[in-house]
Amino acid sequence: MNENVDLRASAETPLPAPHGEGSGRILLAAPRGYCAGVDRAVDVVEKALELYGAPVYVRKEIVHNKFVVESLTKRGAIFVQETDEVPEGARVVFSAHGVSPAVHEAAATRHLATIDATCPLVTKVHREAVRFAKEDYDIVLVGHQGHEEVEGTFGEAPGHIQVVGTPDEVDNVVVRDPSRVVWISQTTLSVDETRETVDRLRQRFPQLIDPVGSANSSNSVRLVEVALEAGAGAAYRVDKAEELDESWFEGARTVGLTSGASVPEILVRDVIEWLQNRGFPTVEVARTETESTTFALPRDLRADLKKAGMAPARPHAPRVAGPDHTS
Repeated sequence: MNENVDLRASAETPLPAPHGEGSGRILLAAPRGYCAGVDRAVDVVEKALELYGAPVYVRKEIVHNKFVVESLTKRGAIFVQETDEVPEGARVVFSAHGVSPAVHEAAATRHLATIDATCPLVTKVHREAVRFAKEDYDIVLVGHQGHEEVEGTFGEAPGHIQVVGTPDEVDNVVVRDPSRVVWISQTTLSVDETRETVDRLRQRFPQLIDPVGSANSSNSVRLVEVALEAGAGAAYRVDKAEELDESWFEGARTVGLTSGASVPEILVRDVIEWLQNRGFPTVEVARTETESTTFALPRDLRADLKKAGMAPARPHAPRVAGPDHTS
């Protein structure tokens, strides 16, 4: 086989026409082969060789495939185990599996020119680990001990992370506060591979999600489905605090609270007060996004408000109770 074979040939490349004898068929799975992170990492090494010329050093195997590593070696890539094997001042590529901050520091000490081919999904897990560590959570990392990706993620917050590889290892997890535990996982594990371990974690550290919203609000109803799909032990939608049932919270250490897009904040605050009076005194905000989109009032209404000397109380002005015209 030509050593300059295209390592990035797409699985969508036209298939060969039928030929040969017999009545058998080949059933070819799709999608298959390279994931986006692997495709990117291989491209990084190929482009680096093309741009800078050989040699280009690569820490660890760029991806876990013997043929890919051998092909890139023939083109001038030199694979090493650690940065101290790279000549001082040389160029090194970090593999798709990611590296810990300590590896970045070691490379900087040796004045290495680094190219980070870490898969963006792995980088996302690293950022989550850092974020949860800053918030002082105990973090359970579901993954294979000794795998490069697990080593890299663990290195982001070694004082907060425990690695769990099997369901039975969940029983050995020691945490400071059972209500402040999160889990993250190695990105290359299958759903089936992690499901039993994650189920055991949920049994040890149960959580309940309580979306506030009406039954005719599709996004409020969907929040229940999303919570259950994401692993909540239970999820109950209520219109208001009065509909809450104390039996739902038996055994729960953490209650997640959210609301649909049509729900006024006052209803959420009522639920918070109800929960605080029943064993959940502490409230923390778990922010995943910062909303910035706002919309102006209709033009005609704005014009009439202006004529009347009234400023439009938008965007996001505090709501106050108006007069009751129903009695």
